[in-house]
Amino acid sequence: MMFRATARHPALILDDVRGAQKMLSGVARVTALEGSRHLSELVGAPVHLKCENLQRTGSFKLRGAYVRISGLTPVERAAGVVAASAGNHAQGVALASTLLGVRSTVFMPVGAPLPKVAATQEYGAEVRLHGQVVDETLAAAQQYAEETGAVFIHPFDHPDIIAGQGTVGLEILEQCPEVRTIVVGIGGGGLAAGIAVAVKALRPDIRIVGVQAEGAAAYPPSLAAGRPVSLDNPVTMADGIKVGRPGDIPFAVIEELVDEVRTVTEDELSSALLLCLERAKLVVEPAGASPVAALLSDPKAFRGPVVAVLSGGNVDPLLMQRVLRHGMSAAGRYLSLRLRLTDRPGALATLLAALTVADANVLDIGHVRTDPRLGLTEVEVDLHLETKGPRHCEEVEAALRRDGYRVIG
Repeated sequence: MMFRATARHPALILDDVRGAQKMLSGVARVTALEGSRHLSELVGAPVHLKCENLQRTGSFKLRGAYVRISGLTPVERAAGVVAASAGNHAQGVALASTLLGVRSTVFMPVGAPLPKVAATQEYGAEVRLHGQVVDETLAAAQQYAEETGAVFIHPFDHPDIIAGQGTVGLEILEQCPEVRTIVVGIGGGGLAAGIAVAVKALRPDIRIVGVQAEGAAAYPPSLAAGRPVSLDNPVTMADGIKVGRPGDIPFAVIEELVDEVRTVTEDELSSALLLCLERAKLVVEPAGASPVAALLSDPKAFRGPVVAVLSGGNVDPLLMQRVLRHGMSAAGRYLSLRLRLTDRPGALATLLAALTVADANVLDIGHVRTDPRLGLTEVEVDLHLETKGPRHCEEVEAALRRDGYRVIG
């Protein structure tokens, strides 16, 4: 099976993906497929996690980059390659180029996380920081290609890239032949398109569901219009799928072969990242957690067995800290309260003792005495607490009220 070919969209077939799989033997890891008991209970059927976050360079991007660069002529290899990326594609191109003995230059935004810049350099690329957003970085890389003759390696809009990413689909079929639904995040669409080409050719009965972040969902309006549509200002913490316009080639494949595209909220993304860390012991970036977010948001909508593709694990530590905090808040694991107390010696110690009895962990506390709203003998205390969940939040607040505390916010 292949999708409908046009002059602008060359056909991709199963043999392309199988050829890519042979090319990647000994280069890309066959990543693990791990069962998730928690998600299986929610869905009511077996759920497995395809751990591309454990791939070399921390994401699936190495697969497509290696296949694309392998296909260059000797003259093209001698000219070197150039790419633009905020992280995963940059590292994939850097390592693939080094393995193939090709010089690589990678343009990254000025604000790219330092760990991702350092990793790209360590994989062998020359890194140039340019622009504040990826669109500016992309334009700089394309200009560099025109000026130097270096081959521009697009992150998703090329048949070789898509064929390389499609090897994930072949591995899923080998590791879980009984799979009925595959859930995969979508940015530009290269990974979802590749999986769809491979899987639908062998098992057209398998349902493929794409997932986008709600604030960067270019595919739903594009599918409705029948052509790629650009978003003015995509906004999401999931930078791996923060793409303002679908790729032409991936769009043609996804339009024909992907069964559904869903969107997830930022709360759902952060909750999914937290679940992967706590329940599966897997470090996953927000984009990589998007399939899990879709399962959490509507677990009964997926026919099992289900495979959720964790596409990457390259998350900046500072972002991880913020996202985990957000995920815990979304899961009801944080409680913020404002109390008004009588200002007397020992009052704060008594309050902390009451919180200890209620088994709430104090993360932060503010003690305000100078405010015109307060009486002469009053003080306000702002509390930020870690709890065991929504029910425990209610129990903590009820316990404080029983002890005579006035909860005012």
